[in-house]
Amino acid sequence: MTVSVEAYARECAEQGLRGNYTVCQPDFTVEQNYDYSNEDQEVWRTLCDRQTKLTSKLAHRSYLDGVEALGLLEQIPDFHEVSERLHKLTNWEIVAVPGLIPIEPFFDHLANRRFPVTNWLRSKKELDYIVEPDMFHDFFGHVPILSQPVFADFMQLYGQKGGEAVKMGGDQMVSRLYWYTAEFGLIQEEGAPLKAFGAGLMSSFSELQFAVTSSDAHHVAFDLETVMRTGYEIDKFQRAYFVLPTFDTLRDAFSNADMPALIAKWRDAEPLDAAAV
Repeated sequence: MTVSVEAYARECAEQGLRGNYTVCQPDFTVEQNYDYSNEDQEVWRTLCDRQTKLTSKLAHRSYLDGVEALGLLEQIPDFHEVSERLHKLTNWEIVAVPGLIPIEPFFDHLANRRFPVTNWLRSKKELDYIVEPDMFHDFFGHVPILSQPVFADFMQLYGQKGGEAVKMGGDQMVSRLYWYTAEFGLIQEEGAPLKAFGAGLMSSFSELQFAVTSSDAHHVAFDLETVMRTGYEIDKFQRAYFVLPTFDTLRDAFSNADMPALIAKWRDAEPLDAAAV
């Protein structure tokens, strides 16, 4: 069911969400309004400086190449400038949003190679943890890997097939796929060390280290059906991290999957325990 901007704005205000949803366009986009304070810029540089010390060692090379190509570290990025660079690499662009948006416009943006990025940044008091996804999570976490052509194609496919899956009752199943790949995905190419690429890891100082380097982290070989059946944690370290051998594996598995059959088989089943997969 399509949600109106006005109704969603009221709902977000009631929940105490931070973004200004009253100025949304019908597709839930807003202007970035590049009027950030000196403190905002300081918070951005602090976050980037601290996290880059880890990502330089623990992130997959395609993520690091994306950071270098898009120029995200010196100051809060200008969405239009980054969109121009990203479009030349993979035909994606950035659109500003006030925060979390409904699933229908989210899928539509992805299907049309537009990635929604929150236009506000956390405060100094929230350097280590923030309840709502902010600009640092969206930009530093998600955007660099969109410069990787195969993963960029997967994300467009996710937007196209995800909307169809929701109509079939598979909303939880496609949410798990996004969570365990775009948010907390790991990759280990043949002969190479384990690396991270998911945005939830890229933007987390503590969980990135845990997921890649800790002997307590539970690493599981990627299997699409298992991923789509496995429950996940929202406010704790994940009890499982799925490991891809290549981005092609992810794109091709999702492209070739018989989604109606998978959803019909598992949509009403209890999710798998992540610690036991």
